Amino acid sequence: MRLIVGGLLVMACWASVVRTGEAQMIVAHRGASFDAPENTLAAFQEAWKQKADAIEGDFYLTKDGHIVCLHDKTTERTTGGAAKLKPAEASLEQLRDLDVGSWKHEKYAGERIPLLDEVLATVPQAGKILIEIKCGPEIVEPLRVVLEKTTLRPEQIVIICFNQEVVKQCREKMPQFKANWLTSYKQNALTGKWSPGLASVLESLDKTGATGLGTQARDEVVTADFVREIRKAGVECHVWTVNEPAQAARYAELGFDSITTDKPAEIRSAIQSGNP
Repeated sequence: MRLIVGGLLVMACWASVVRTGEAQMIVAHRGASFDAPENTLAAFQEAWKQKADAIEGDFYLTKDGHIVCLHDKTTERTTGGAAKLKPAEASLEQLRDLDVGSWKHEKYAGERIPLLDEVLATVPQAGKILIEIKCGPEIVEPLRVVLEKTTLRPEQIVIICFNQEVVKQCREKMPQFKANWLTSYKQNALTGKWSPGLASVLESLDKTGATGLGTQARDEVVTADFVREIRKAGVECHVWTVNEPAQAARYAELGFDSITTDKPAEIRSAIQSGNP
């Protein structure tokens, strides 16, 4: 487990954040995806216009070794049913031929699936990016190569993933970048218990060497006690995906390092005004 001293320092910082009632960062989920087609350059540019502190995008490795921005396992939904390609089985050329904007609104017709380096290029000097890996460890080395070439500073980049092996390898091979392990929760219909439980979450964080936890905004699970124990382990706390002002205010009061939302401008305004 983490050093006790480190945990105590983080606890002190946590207490300070709780008193402010504000989250450290507002992260635009797949860009400003309420207003623009998710995971497109239009959505990321809109996020910066809405004064997001960071953007979050989802990434796969293509058949020919490129890293592209896409959330689903196929392109079916974001092409309006026009094509059902799996990134791992498609070439960059095939994927770039698709229109992933028209499904949202006709004004976004012609938006293409962007490459990771194109998304990185949108990040301003004061901004950050959360790179969510949607595939397996096969992407780690190509990711390292792309990130070596970016002009962004290491502190501007955070890698996030549900796959524990991906997080572990990213921490080992790219220790200059933070890496968050992501988790959602399921409730047992018979017992009412949620899994994974706190002990399991802590074990996974320790095993992967993750610098942060990216937790689903499941209020029944993520209590003040839950956050306190995560902080004791010396780990940052991040939450996704929060679109209701009252819920955002709750996570701000809990002292979360970031709140990921489809509506960055609205959520920031609600938290700062103190009137969710």
